[in-house]
Amino acid sequence: MSYPGYPPASPYGQPPPQGGGYYQQPPPQQHHQQPPYGGPPPHAHYNTYQQPQQGYGQPPPGPPPGQYGAPPPQPYGAPAHSPPPGTYGAAPPPSPSYYPLGPPPAGYGAPPPHGYGQPPGPPPQQSYGAVPPTPTAYTPQPYAVQYPPTPPSPGYGPAMNIPWNPDPDADRLRKAMKGWGTDEKELIRVLADKDPFQINMLRDAFQRRHRRDLIADIKSETSSWFEEGLVMLARGPLLNDVHMLFNAMDGAGTNEDILNDILLRRSNADLKAIKAEFSRVCHRPLEEMVRGELSMKTERHFMIVLGATRAEDSAPVVKADIDRDVDDLYNATEGKIGTDEMRVCSILSLRNDNQIRAISYEYRQKYARDLDTVIQKEFSGHMKDALLIQLRHGTDKYMLQARLLEDAMAGMGTKDRLLTSRLVRAHWDRNNMRNVRNAYEQRYKKKLAKRVQGETSGDYQRLLMAICGEPI
Repeated sequence: MSYPGYPPASPYGQPPPQGGGYYQQPPPQQHHQQPPYGGPPPHAHYNTYQQPQQGYGQPPPGPPPGQYGAPPPQPYGAPAHSPPPGTYGAAPPPSPSYYPLGPPPAGYGAPPPHGYGQPPGPPPQQSYGAVPPTPTAYTPQPYAVQYPPTPPSPGYGPAMNIPWNPDPDADRLRKAMKGWGTDEKELIRVLADKDPFQINMLRDAFQRRHRRDLIADIKSETSSWFEEGLVMLARGPLLNDVHMLFNAMDGAGTNEDILNDILLRRSNADLKAIKAEFSRVCHRPLEEMVRGELSMKTERHFMIVLGATRAEDSAPVVKADIDRDVDDLYNATEGKIGTDEMRVCSILSLRNDNQIRAISYEYRQKYARDLDTVIQKEFSGHMKDALLIQLRHGTDKYMLQARLLEDAMAGMGTKDRLLTSRLVRAHWDRNNMRNVRNAYEQRYKKKLAKRVQGETSGDYQRLLMAICGEPI
């Protein structure tokens, strides 16, 4: 679909089309071919945000390093690729490489085929359930059709054997904590640069070689927020999520920010892994504990999330279905007296990021108002915060993380637990961390590391700076 008046340099957050807009014809293997919605416009690139289509912390498959740039030619209607990366808010540079020094090596943490720039083009046009039977009518089928599942993020799937020997680093950790005194800098150097697979192997090697528990040793040798940051690293992403969820709901009160950070906008595979690990470690179902901490419609909202039934990342974006969701959102908010909260919660909890990005764009086109503004006007409290996270993750997950980091440092005092956990969670995927730093600098005109440095001190400061990618 070609959008009249769509400017070449579109505003931040507005998804550009890729050789035919959001909606294209069904894949070639389907029987009923159909012209693209509105006819195929000329191929163009736009200068807005680009966000990888990926699960939490998991870069999608892409071209080999050194071959970043325009996607190879493909038949019209084949699954869309993203346009080449460009500088945020400016025309794309002539160089096809996003990183000035060249992309990092492939493998864990390698960048996706599009850098921090404009949103990716959507998947091909077809209904959530089946291909439209005729060229003139859309008849969406139920949402039960299965698409290839989004793989779990690193650290949330089965253990992997990687070609890395953890024994030398396990010995370095033991030496740093043995005897009188502790070598805090050595602890930072060893733990801050490990990926989820390495950290799990390192923890096992420490136990095997020294008959000691790494996390218990860290707790006995360090203190305060420095201790908490090291423990978050040593646990790895999955185990740390479980402990943080339990602590957020244990005792009086509930830390709603932690629930939002860990549970919202996660892939189905990650949520299932978190629920299984929570049950194993805490000996009770996660859903049961969440029900006891939340109430009424917010509880129902999180039960939808914990059902782990959102559309997989491979599920396509379809014009008819997006239009229906846009109208449902309007009728549940601005189009009626009162608000149908559960309808809004259901749509934002069950659609994937590409679908939410298309919904946000179409809502603005049809009703001349940002969906973000509508949610802020129609909702309040915990539900408003949760819905904004779901919407903003869909439109730009890197900028969302940058804003959440700033929220942890803004105002009187620093929310150290939120700041530390958000930095640790972002750093497990190195490409994600790189994009978050760029997003932060773009929005706040200041380097993330400098901002963190001004809010912390001592060994705690050095740890967070290392997590941000700064040398020790």
